[in-house]
Amino acid sequence: MSIHEKGLPRRSFLAAALGGGVLGLTRNAAAAKAVRSAFDPRLTARPQRPTRTPAIGLSHFGEGLLRGGLLYVPESYDPATPAPLIVALHGSGGRAEIWSRLFDECETRGLVLMASDSRDRTWDRVHGDFGPDVGFIDSALRYTFDRCVIDPTQVALAGFSDGASYALSLGPSNGDLFTHLIAWSPGFSSPADPIVGMPRVFVSHGTADNVLPVTLSRVIIVPTFEMDGYGIEYAEFDGRHEMPPAIVTQSLDWFLGGRD
Repeated sequence: MSIHEKGLPRRSFLAAALGGGVLGLTRNAAAAKAVRSAFDPRLTARPQRPTRTPAIGLSHFGEGLLRGGLLYVPESYDPATPAPLIVALHGSGGRAEIWSRLFDECETRGLVLMASDSRDRTWDRVHGDFGPDVGFIDSALRYTFDRCVIDPTQVALAGFSDGASYALSLGPSNGDLFTHLIAWSPGFSSPADPIVGMPRVFVSHGTADNVLPVTLSRVIIVPTFEMDGYGIEYAEFDGRHEMPPAIVTQSLDWFLGGRD
């Protein structure tokens, strides 16, 4: 049976085939195997007419939980004008608070930002199957959509490091929600059926990355998205495992620049 008869995207097939090679160099190698998910990767929350008024600036959700998340609404937010939304996923061992670095960009660009904590130290797909992170992100999206008027043509799923890998794995199953995927220094892409829609994809990677080698993006991730027909923009930069301000600016300009 061919990989297409099984319904596996090329990126999952190649990640599995190369797992003992290039991917074997990274701490995420096991997560890059092509596996059928035991948990549905589909998100059900969608932009809607809000029933509540959002707090302007920073607010938190899940405060009674060990790990929750945050919502940032810029001062320029106007419910009469749907706003772009970026859903941001932290790296391994991180928390949603690291995305405070984007608050100024939210103010400048009129972006709404939602960021959740992973249920464990990192995202479930890194350890194998999708799991409780999908459900929590879905709940966090409902929380956001119940408060903010969001432009359904500008919804991005973004992440750094493990969060970037998770964005490139969860995003393809939810292309009818996410119009754009932004991956800053990812280690793999391992989506599960069903694959829905064709979001545009942005990938960046530092040429001197000593955590997740640049060859992961250059040789595997970007070419396989291209082979699967996705529109993709790839940016290499002189640097390590990081998100330089110039790359953040480039990726947000790309996100807000409209669709092809």
